[in-house]
Amino acid sequence: MEQDGMSPSFNKAIIRRFNQGVIEQGDRRMFDELVSQRFVNHSAPAGAPADRESLWHTFQNVLRPAFGPLTVVIHDQVAEGDLVTTRKTVSGVHVGVLAGISATFRQVDIEVIDIVRVVDGQYTDHWGVNTLPSVLDSLRKTG
Repeated sequence: MEQDGMSPSFNKAIIRRFNQGVIEQGDRRMFDELVSQRFVNHSAPAGAPADRESLWHTFQNVLRPAFGPLTVVIHDQVAEGDLVTTRKTVSGVHVGVLAGISATFRQVDIEVIDIVRVVDGQYTDHWGVNTLPSVLDSLRKTG
């Protein structure tokens, strides 16, 4: 039997806390609590940093300023062992420049599927896919 602190339900709760506290609220203290110093983002673009500070930078200095207050709706979570897969929608309003695209003030919905390894209550690894590239294409066409 798994210990409570290592159970799939415990790990899913860590992911939910991260989505609410870090993505929605921009809480740096929660980020420091939930993301390991050894964190690796296996989905970072080629040649881009893949460490924990680049993850914080992406949310705090890229997405949050571009899309205003962010909201996250978790549709599904599946956990096995130390891996949690989450299907979610990250939403906001395009209020700032992103990838050279000026604010369009349009509603933006980014569909995401993440796989996160949780060890001792912290993110250690991330793999994911999202629709941000198609969202940016749509904003370019209407911006």
